Amino acid sequence: MTDPATRAIARLTELGQTLATAESLTGGSVGARLTDVPGASAAYRGGLIVYATELKAELAGVALETLDRDGAVAESTAGELAVGAASRCQATWGLSTTGVAGPDQQEGHPAGTVFVGLARGEERVEVRRLSLAGDRAQIRRQTVDQALSLLLDHLG
Repeated sequence: MTDPATRAIARLTELGQTLATAESLTGGSVGARLTDVPGASAAYRGGLIVYATELKAELAGVALETLDRDGAVAESTAGELAVGAASRCQATWGLSTTGVAGPDQQEGHPAGTVFVGLARGEERVEVRRLSLAGDRAQIRRQTVDQALSLLLDHLG
């Protein structure tokens, strides 16, 4: 089976569409995985690494009200991150990751609580809540795989 990043780049290129990312707990790993694919520049526009909560608002455009009300680890935040990635990077699609890789809890959420979001332009398409197991590195790797899976599910 072909790597999901390779499939995503091929499908986006075939459709003439583009992708941007907004990553928190993955720290740029989704973008790195995509840019490992030869020809990625035809479809991948770039990404925002918004590890710090305030950067989710400042760089990705997540509403301060959302962060105050729901926190950084939330479905709403993942949705707004995805919209912000698409908008700020002028891409067809925005893909986002936010959550807790561990080892400690964040905002009362245990390690492994992750949200991956997808937007098409200014419209949120889907956000998935994940409960992942493993150490910090395993949770981050699984998050990248799940984010790419979400994208592929919507690319057809």
